[in-house]
Amino acid sequence: MRFNDLLKQAVDAGASDVHLHVPLPVMMRVSGRLRPMNDVPLTPRATEALVDLMCNEQQRAQFAAKQQIDLAYSVPGLGRFRVNLFRQRGSVSAVLRIINSDEKALQVVNLPQETIDYFKNQEKGLVLVTGPTGSGKSTTLARILDEINATHAKMIVTVEDPIEYLHRAKRSIVVQRELGMDAPSFSEALVAAMRQDPDVIMIGEIRDHATAAAALSAAQTGHLVFSTLHTQDSVRTINRMIELFPPHERATARILFAESLVGIVSQRLLPRVGGGRVAATEILKGTLRVKDLIRDEERTPELYDVLKEARLDGMQAFDDHLAELYAQGIIDYETGYNAATSSQAFKMAATQVEVLRQTQADAVRQTQVA
Repeated sequence: MRFNDLLKQAVDAGASDVHLHVPLPVMMRVSGRLRPMNDVPLTPRATEALVDLMCNEQQRAQFAAKQQIDLAYSVPGLGRFRVNLFRQRGSVSAVLRIINSDEKALQVVNLPQETIDYFKNQEKGLVLVTGPTGSGKSTTLARILDEINATHAKMIVTVEDPIEYLHRAKRSIVVQRELGMDAPSFSEALVAAMRQDPDVIMIGEIRDHATAAAALSAAQTGHLVFSTLHTQDSVRTINRMIELFPPHERATARILFAESLVGIVSQRLLPRVGGGRVAATEILKGTLRVKDLIRDEERTPELYDVLKEARLDGMQAFDDHLAELYAQGIIDYETGYNAATSSQAFKMAATQVEVLRQTQADAVRQTQVA
């Protein structure tokens, strides 16, 4: 089977990732679980050929020097793939993330439309989308940028590693740069973006002090900045952002972060009852109270209480969303319990759901008897 045909088979099966490792058969991840696509063991020669297939001359040289590389691979008529090529035990391995880069795919983002509207209509500040690898952060960002592109006449600059969703210009100008090909690093590309007359900047990930400082500077100087972090919830995100700065700069960074924050979306992909996956999300908005709690390091943990009390402001605690998904029958009890920030809080919420279900069932039976 040709390689592109194999990728089509994975896409048709609804896979999120494809794994190629010697001497295993080709594997794909569907609904969070790995399974073989065939029973043919891969050979070193077969995986070595992937380097020539997917890399240009510059990328092949980089792979030879570092024994690993991140890149994007496109198949016309099928889609785009985020690829990590690397060596293990002397042979080449590859992991491909399937990118659903069409507008229909962006509609599956599990954020309330009012939250998307809130972010897309901001003029300046910092928006962070956080979560573990594979939690859909890039898709969420792409959806928000697509809405900005469709409704506002702005200059949007993205820096990605690699480019995943290809934005075509609608009302906005969209410039997309890829690390390695178009820019040497996130921090340098972000500094350069400031000279490109941007209204909106999307930086694929904040990984280090230089990028964090540049992102805050851009947000402070009148730009709307989007980025991601690999953190589990809002409070951890705030702490992680501040920890990227050296100790003597943290007090100032905390104040600048509080002033700049528009909002944080934390999300995790969970198994859906009946197959597939669903995103559970936490939404924190940069209200005056939230900013005050961020400025005071000792009071920052109080944000968990704010999330529970501020539903009318469009905020949402992660555990509350888990309880909603469980009440709607979208996830099962074990999934919610294991994913919860506070398993005890989820247990109490689930008990209330069960009591309500039982009450409703009793009412239906009484009606039938009558």
